[in-house]
Amino acid sequence: MRRVRSRVVVLVAITVVVLVGVGAYAVSAWRANRAAIESAPPVESTALDAVLAAPHIVFRSTLPGNEYGLVAAVPLDDPDGARAFTDVACDRVDVAGPVASCLRTIAGIATVWEAEVLDADWQPVETWGLPGIPSRTRLSDDGGLVATTSFVTGHSYATVGFSTLTEIHRADGTSLGNVEDFALTVDGAPFTAADRNIWGVTFVDDDEFYATAASQSVGKTWLVRGSLRDRTLTSLRDDAECPSISPDRAQVAYKKVVDTVGGQPVWSLAVLDLADGTETLLPTTRGVDDQAAWLDDDTLLYGLPRADQPGTTDVWAVDTTADATPAVLIPGAWSPAVVS
Repeated sequence: MRRVRSRVVVLVAITVVVLVGVGAYAVSAWRANRAAIESAPPVESTALDAVLAAPHIVFRSTLPGNEYGLVAAVPLDDPDGARAFTDVACDRVDVAGPVASCLRTIAGIATVWEAEVLDADWQPVETWGLPGIPSRTRLSDDGGLVATTSFVTGHSYATVGFSTLTEIHRADGTSLGNVEDFALTVDGAPFTAADRNIWGVTFVDDDEFYATAASQSVGKTWLVRGSLRDRTLTSLRDDAECPSISPDRAQVAYKKVVDTVGGQPVWSLAVLDLADGTETLLPTTRGVDDQAAWLDDDTLLYGLPRADQPGTTDVWAVDTTADATPAVLIPGAWSPAVVS
């Protein structure tokens, strides 16, 4: 009995030491974070209503400071100017019609993730839980459909053994199902591999959409065309991820693997002409790991992290020609959505 008590005492002592250590680390991390926020230069801001009343770009702000992570907007004709902030924090955001889709992480003793639909005044309309780390979200043009992708395991598409869950909801929260349950056809034959993943939805209309399908056992990804009505997915071509349909519906942009470094894939953006099947690779976007957005029918937007500033990202713009040179459009930004 003494031996048992002794073991219990030791276990309790170890637990106390661990808890104290975790608490000390948390306090230290909090102080470091507060110091970084307080030392950051102020972000130039302007009135939200005025910006939202004209064509604009919505995004997640990643400039250091108190507004880090908040959704912001800038005028379409002054993208690197003063930004207007909402009070909504998102990891990923999209805007279409009268609504916005926001995916967020809520940190705590038990971290949870959620998707939220907001109205034109950035007030919550519907909220539902996500099974893991937010990755992608897209709305249909009228805001009636919401696609979300979360990582169930792993933190990125470069992680071996990652798994995703992609769902489509109506804006009122009604679930239209897990896209992985749709019937997948690859090269004309049913594809039923247990390890298939679907992610990165982009809507054409209220029925048709494009997405990525993948199987790690086969070692391939495919650009697929989907139908909500028929609950089907049909492969169009290999080696395409995170598609994005152009405003005129004539082109699809996606990222594709162009190299492998240290066992990890390296992507560049490419654009597919849907009429003639011509693919244009944009080699100057090498290193991108994002679902691109369209500024207009000839220009793509995408996010890149700053190598020298962890946590800070920039939104870049590039024309859809093979020799185009990218340039930063919105510094300290992520997940852009154009509202024109």
